[in-house]
Amino acid sequence: MSHKDNWGWQARIGMFIVGSEAVPEAEWWAMLPPNVSVHAARVTARAPWATWRDDKAAVDLSEDLGRGARQFAAMRLSSVVVGHSSSSFVGGKGWDEAVVKSLSEILGPDVTVTTNGLDIFAALRASQVRRPFLVLPPWFNDETANSGLRYYEDHGVELAGHLRYDPGRKWRDMPPGDLYPSGMGFEQEIEPLYAQIRASCPDAADGILIAGTGFRCVGILDALERDLQRPVLSANQASLWHCLRLAGVRSEVSGYGNLLKICGGER
Repeated sequence: MSHKDNWGWQARIGMFIVGSEAVPEAEWWAMLPPNVSVHAARVTARAPWATWRDDKAAVDLSEDLGRGARQFAAMRLSSVVVGHSSSSFVGGKGWDEAVVKSLSEILGPDVTVTTNGLDIFAALRASQVRRPFLVLPPWFNDETANSGLRYYEDHGVELAGHLRYDPGRKWRDMPPGDLYPSGMGFEQEIEPLYAQIRASCPDAADGILIAGTGFRCVGILDALERDLQRPVLSANQASLWHCLRLAGVRSEVSGYGNLLKICGGER
């Protein structure tokens, strides 16, 4: 008698994630449909994980990104995602496409490559969200937060407003860059996040976008959609949905927002 072993015979997805985070894998495994597996490569480089060359014609991959890509190339993966909102934000317009091109040269023509930035845009289009309310994690400093606002503006996305999550009294007076090293990332609570989004979402927003792959939130997506009557997208949810579609998997997933029930997608 055999038992479930999470073998990804239908699709195997490679994901580059921040070296010190546990949230991306946990959320992906919670949402994965049967017969699909996810395999992480950890990156310790600063954002962006690939740096622009002086002429901005191409990017140079960080050491971790290049090494992980070479390892992924031997794993018969269906798709690979650079799961890092900050890299897309700080890299700016054109960075996503440039890093996809560089990674594709290593991974080969049979593996589709994407980034969290590209995944979000695909998810916004599929959900018909044009004026999202952007929610940012508390460890984004002003520079990263402003890069995110500029990133969406440069790509023609009109934000209805934005919120940087208040992590509570224990963490509020700590500099953003100290939050994760001090343990806040492993003490995240989703109930206060739910309450802040529900209280702050402006009427003009036609959807909610929660950025940051290390930002724990997929457990409240369904509740927010029911209460706010609008699509709610998150970084990990959007990347999983897009990678599944790129891999040709059309399974619906329940419990984590309506996006994962949309079977159409882009290849």
